Order: sequence, then C-alpha cells, then structure tokens
Amino acid sequence: MSAPAPATPSRRVRPRPVRLGVSPINLNGLPPHQELESPSGALVPQLAELSLPQETKLDLKNEDIEILNELGAGNGGTVHKVKHGPTGTIMARKVIHVEAKNSVRRQIVRELQIMHKCNSPYIVSFYGAFLNEGDISICMEYMNLGSLDNIYKKIGPIPEDVVGKVTHAVLAGLVYLYMQHRIIHRDVKPSNILLDSAGHIKIADFGVSGQLINSVANTFVGTSAYMSPERIQGGKYSVQSDVWSLGITLMELALGKFPFPPEGKPLSVFELLEYIVNEPVPTLPAGQFSEELEGFIGRCLIKDPAARPTPSELLKDPYCRQAAEKPVDVKEWAKILQDVNKG
Repeated sequence: MSAPAPATPSRRVRPRPVRLGVSPINLNGLPPHQELESPSGALVPQLAELSLPQETKLDLKNEDIEILNELGAGNGGTVHKVKHGPTGTIMARKVIHVEAKNSVRRQIVRELQIMHKCNSPYIVSFYGAFLNEGDISICMEYMNLGSLDNIYKKIGPIPEDVVGKVTHAVLAGLVYLYMQHRIIHRDVKPSNILLDSAGHIKIADFGVSGQLINSVANTFVGTSAYMSPERIQGGKYSVQSDVWSLGITLMELALGKFPFPPEGKPLSVFELLEYIVNEPVPTLPAGQFSEELEGFIGRCLIKDPAARPTPSELLKDPYCRQAAEKPVDVKEWAKILQDVNKG
C-alpha cells in the first residue's frame, strides 16, 4: 500500500477558542477509583482486603529474572524482554519508579492483582507484579513484534485491512475490560497496542490501578496528545474518552504519522492541547481511504462526549462488524514484519 499524500488543509470557519479548564499537563484530576468499582460497588473494598503477595502465578522474584534486552523506555517506565529462570517463561517486564510512600507502592501492587482475573484474547496476559527497592515491576505476556507505533515507523502506514482488524481487537478488549471488570483503559494509543508473529493483536497498559495513574500522571506528557477534549478541559473520564483516543490512533496508523498538528505548524504541548480543543477534528485525506473507515473515525472523533458512541456501540457498528468478518491474514503480514526486523 502506498503512503498517503499529506492532507491539504481546507479553509474552515474558526470556532471561538475554549479556555482550558485545567493545566493540561497536570492530570491529577483523575479520580483514583471512581471507574474501578464493580457493578455492586464492591471492588475497592475487596482490593483493600488483599495482602501483598510474596509470590504470584509465577512466584516472581527479582533475583529469578534474567534481563535479555530492552524493548523500550520512556517517562512512564522501562520495558525489558526477560526470562523467568525457574520456569523459562519469556516475559515483558515494565519497571516503574513511583515517588510515593511505600504504603502507596504496596497498594498499587495490590490493585494490580485484579489483572489476574482478566482473560481475553484481546488483552495482554498478566503474570504478576512485585516491589523491588521501591520500583514496581509488572510482568506481562511478551508480544514479539512489539507495538504498532514502532511498526509503522519502520514500514510506513498500516494497510487499511489490518487497521480494520486493529479496530475490532481494540474495541473487543475495551468492551471486555469495562463490561467484565468495570475498568476503563485510559491510555489507548499505538504504543499500547501490541502484535505477535501469530497475528494476535492485543492491548496493554490499561488503567487498573488508580493509585498508579495518579502517581505517574505528571510524567505522561506523550499520552496527553491522545486525550479527548473533555479530559483536556478537566472533565470526567468515561468510556467515550477511550473512543476518542481510538479514533486518533486509527488515523495515525492509517496515515503513518500523528494527525496533529497541521503540516508545517509545530506546536508546543500546551498549544497542541488547545488546538485539539478549539480546532476542527482532523480527517483522512479525501479519496485515499474507504468511506467506511472515514465515517468510523469521524464517529470516534465527535467532540461532545455525550454524542460520541461507546465501545460497545462501536463494536456493533457496520464498519467494525465487517472488519471482524473480513478474511485478512494478519499472521502473513506479521511474517513480512519479521523479515523487516531481521533486515
């Protein structure tokens, strides 16, 4: 698939600017447990009663983990490919340094244990979490082809057929997290969508721990670019906020570049967030993509969260249903990626 040509900005009437309600870099307005309650409201008390486990499913101890190579690093933490010595299990371990009291770190690890209950083909498997010298280690399933942001940076735009499969996988994962565990992801973006050589597409790094979200929120400047307008202005986080992030993510994968800001107009982080709130939403270049994909992304990027569909509604959307049913050999595409990585 050839790379789409840059979009040509069209002349539009500028809407009246909206003042940001909060500093966009200060994300501490996230309520730590508001969306983490079960339908009965019992999840948080259950978490509070959990004792910090000395072992997890794999009896995880820092001395048993061999670091093989680094997979990525950023303000949110460092991720390594590791091997669990006693079992030989290959995992991805994310190490996060949290500037907080030890009691808060222990609470984070307790909260993370709910991930053991997450069982979906669209969610990266969780092996366990533990503390080591004040750092929090989270051990997850290793997806050998990595994240979609690294993939498109190597090969260019993701083929539209594969974008359709990504759409279905992410929505199915989001619906599972919310309907089964009342968890909102909070951080949908290409770097949190992973692929393996079998063609499996899974989401990672969802917001199960309110304490962790609040503890590291100030470092996630990169994440803020995917935030919905209502969140930038300090409004409540909802499942529709994840839908906005999905729309930006799909456009980025299809274009092979982040859709903000306009061509030739570099913006600071604060200017970018004001642009997202005040300017018209981005659109795919006319005639380069299917009307179905254009329309679907448009539904994701409705600025009013009350009018924006939920993940459950979008999973039933004709575009998503067709994408799920369409025969696309993602495994074969993954083999091509492996060859690119070897080269």
